[in-house]
Amino acid sequence: MKLKKGDTVKVLSGKDRGVEGEVMRAIPQKNMVIVDGVNVARKSQRAVRATMQAGIIDKDMPVPASKVALLCPSCKRPTRIGYRFDGANKVRICRKCGGDV
Repeated sequence: MKLKKGDTVKVLSGKDRGVEGEVMRAIPQKNMVIVDGVNVARKSQRAVRATMQAGIIDKDMPVPASKVALLCPSCKRPTRIGYRFDGANKVRICRKCGGDV
């Protein structure tokens, strides 16, 4: 999977189409990502400890990685990710403008 925690992405399809957010967590085993403010579900939570708050909370649910596209920092457009080798280092690049991501 080419997306990492901290990447800024744009949702390509679904109920949150067009929304931009930051990847909070990547789940490569399931090829899914959790994006801040996208695919929010309301869940009931029980107070397990005395200090924990009970009630209905908003929880960000995973989104398939194929449904989001990375926003290139240089051209500011959603793009696919490619790779280039600089000596022994593997660098992610934008497929549209060729700049480093």
